[in-house]
Amino acid sequence: MPSTPHFIVAIPARYGSTRLPGKPLRPIAGVPMVVRVTQRALLAGASQVVVATDDQRIVDALSGQGVDVCMTRSDHASGSDRLAECAAHYGWSADTIVVNLQGDEPFAPAAGIREVAQALVEDDAPMATLATPIADAHELFDPNVVKLVRASNGRALYFSRAPLPWARDAFAANRDTLPKDLPFLRHIGIYAYRAGFLQQYAKLTRTPLEHAESLEQLRVLEHGYPIAARLTPEPFPPGIDTEADLQRAEAWVSSQS
Repeated sequence: MPSTPHFIVAIPARYGSTRLPGKPLRPIAGVPMVVRVTQRALLAGASQVVVATDDQRIVDALSGQGVDVCMTRSDHASGSDRLAECAAHYGWSADTIVVNLQGDEPFAPAAGIREVAQALVEDDAPMATLATPIADAHELFDPNVVKLVRASNGRALYFSRAPLPWARDAFAANRDTLPKDLPFLRHIGIYAYRAGFLQQYAKLTRTPLEHAESLEQLRVLEHGYPIAARLTPEPFPPGIDTEADLQRAEAWVSSQS
């Protein structure tokens, strides 16, 4: 059993959200969402937990929670860009492992947070992420579900909203069930980076595939950098994007108490 790697968790938390205004501060059973995310990071054993935000209201909500808060610019194109500013602010060494835990993942399993960090210990790629097997054909054909194809060495070949891999003969006959002999994977939006690569990432130009699929990780692949991809050891509950998601989360927390 490998020992837990030394890692930092950085949580991008932007106040503005078109689908769920003020999302980081929306309460789940009375606790702001961003506070719940920091609790998951601390539970995973991170040596430092930092919330990178652009809003003083988020800073105030995190007072006394035992985490650091880094005020960042409001014009970042992605969470990764925001964390690059955070890494520069703290002066993390180039080989420091930084886990990007999304600010709308209040139920992220601690084991999954540790696993994405461990991936960079075992692979010399500058970036890592997680995936989980796809359960049914509806999930595969849903463009809101990001698919991941891996090489035999465990590195990502491509990410897409399209159904990948395309089982030509099987899907020509039937698209209601998945063939058993192919590894269909759903991408889980948690990342780990070496801090030095975060600075490089922020300087990379946005790419055609990134624009077309609206997936920031494609910028990394399109510029020729590898991404290690591991299977999550525990399921990741869905993140919170809408009012309906928030209501489901509220009901789930209430059912556990």
